[in-house]
Amino acid sequence: MRLAEYPDDIGFATAIGILPAQLPPPRDDTVPSRLMTEARLFRRLGLPKPLISTMLVRANQHGTSLETELLASGSISEDIYYEALAELLDIPFLDRLDPAEVEDLPDADTQLVDPTVVRLRHLSRPPTTAIVPSAERLGYLGERLAQSPGLRTMMAATTPSALRAALWQAGRHRRLRDTVDDLHATMPEASARITLRGRQGFYTGVAVTLLLVLAVAAPVLAALALHIVLSLLFLGSFLIRLIALIAKWRRERRALVPSPPPRPRPTYSIFVALYREAAVVPQLIDTLNRIEWPAARLDIKLICEADDQETLDALALTRLGRQYEIVEVPPGRPRTKPKALTYALGAARGDYLVIYDAEDRVDPMQLEEAWRTFEAGPPDIACLQAPLVVTNAREGWLSALFALEYAGLFRVLLPHLAAARLPMPLGGTSNHFRTRVLQQAGGWDPYNVTEDADLGLRLYRLGYRCGTLTRPTYEEAPVGRDAWLGQRTRWFKGWLQTWLVLMRHPSRLVSEMGLWPSVVFQVLIGGLILSSLAHPLILAYLGLITWSLFSQSAFMVGPLEFTLFAIDIVNIFGSYAVFIALGRGGMTDREQAAVGRHWMMTPVYWLLLSVAAWRAVGELRHNPFFWNKTTHRPVQPQAETEAG
Repeated sequence: MRLAEYPDDIGFATAIGILPAQLPPPRDDTVPSRLMTEARLFRRLGLPKPLISTMLVRANQHGTSLETELLASGSISEDIYYEALAELLDIPFLDRLDPAEVEDLPDADTQLVDPTVVRLRHLSRPPTTAIVPSAERLGYLGERLAQSPGLRTMMAATTPSALRAALWQAGRHRRLRDTVDDLHATMPEASARITLRGRQGFYTGVAVTLLLVLAVAAPVLAALALHIVLSLLFLGSFLIRLIALIAKWRRERRALVPSPPPRPRPTYSIFVALYREAAVVPQLIDTLNRIEWPAARLDIKLICEADDQETLDALALTRLGRQYEIVEVPPGRPRTKPKALTYALGAARGDYLVIYDAEDRVDPMQLEEAWRTFEAGPPDIACLQAPLVVTNAREGWLSALFALEYAGLFRVLLPHLAAARLPMPLGGTSNHFRTRVLQQAGGWDPYNVTEDADLGLRLYRLGYRCGTLTRPTYEEAPVGRDAWLGQRTRWFKGWLQTWLVLMRHPSRLVSEMGLWPSVVFQVLIGGLILSSLAHPLILAYLGLITWSLFSQSAFMVGPLEFTLFAIDIVNIFGSYAVFIALGRGGMTDREQAAVGRHWMMTPVYWLLLSVAAWRAVGELRHNPFFWNKTTHRPVQPQAETEAG
């Protein structure tokens, strides 16, 4: 139905929810004519011709409208512009909407994507329909209002920002409930809300009981069986990383990205979850402002906890362009980053979406590379991971080994997994998604504290795969031991959650992933967890056998023990060596110089990993959804040169 078809006694308000999609386009659909119609309107509003000409060029290049470019550039104030349109239509203008009056109808969140119309309920007078007029629809609305003057008493104009702000508040409790419950309700097998489900809990209990009985009845046999399993997992992890390193040596570094598609750039959503990040807000906004992408085609959502007043105050003191939107997440459990991201996911306006952390410094051309790679690649590539580069390797041995680890993971191992079409656990930031696929996959699990790894593997199970980029994101590693342990404990806890979720139905996992990818998953996630937990035990065994070889007669060590001893030597020292070689293989000369001789602390670093893994096991039992917050600090702009 169209506006003129509604009887006056029903009014325009009854069109809520269906009118925006059915408003007809301008009479002349050609882009040049549309832009020239807009240009005449803005001349009528008094804007200078040179400004209009400049914005016309941008609109033609970006595939947008003149109105969009003028507002995005800051050349005109949003409030003043929409008030002027209200005057032209001869209807009231509301610069703010009372959330208590907004009717939170089904599908109301679609208005967060394309704010057009909302119904306001009043206690003492008839409802009002608040619309967001546009230059494109102004002529149509003017004609309809001229035909039905009575509609003016039932309508008001407002701004997109005011409409969104009111909708966020009006639907916050319903949206929070949906965010927390939807994945568990629609895809319960993919949710970490319950640590052990049904038969999985029963079989786990049976397995643990049998192992304990075996350990008491036949401790030597139990220790031998455990040793063999751990040795095989260690060996598998070592071989995967060795193969990735060899592949890195053989392939040439990709120097060029695909050519740009022959169409304007699409809208790109950027999500940043912030919690107690007031100190890095200026650095974050400076980083986002330097991204090479048309401002009119950016949808930047700064997602904050509603009770984090310090961060909200810091954002309020910062001048933000129209491409920014502050989303306040109502307090509620679990208080996690994936919950915050999923809360805002339904409002994403971009064809593509990228996640950044508050402390990230992003290569300005990263979005450009991601877009070109998506467009040039097959549709089953749902996500692209940009490399994370640590820039404070000189600060201490922990940050140096963190940098070494990240270089090996993001610039050697993950590119190999992507090239081999194998499952790829994502990093926690700089993940670029096809927005539609991300939404169809259920978004992030609010209960998984390593949501990146979980989502990457879930996408693989659904038939999608991930790729990698070359344009980096720069970060700083924790320097203090406590901060490092807190972060790693959370990561290990999330990997445990992810492994338990995927292992609820092992046979289904194999059928969905395939046999070899399932084995790789077991080695990468399960092997990482078990090898970290068992690392001190393997070292103790090596020490015991070494002592037996040198302090007793050689025949006291049997052939089986000696074979396991040899395998353990290869596993431990080979794993140390490939860890160092992977990292150095992914680093520039300057980065290697920054790490210096700190690589010699690798055995101590791995023992700390074991401490974090054991802490994670305890937290999974007593506090599974606790998010150990890592404190961030601003850095000097020239810090990226450390990684150059």
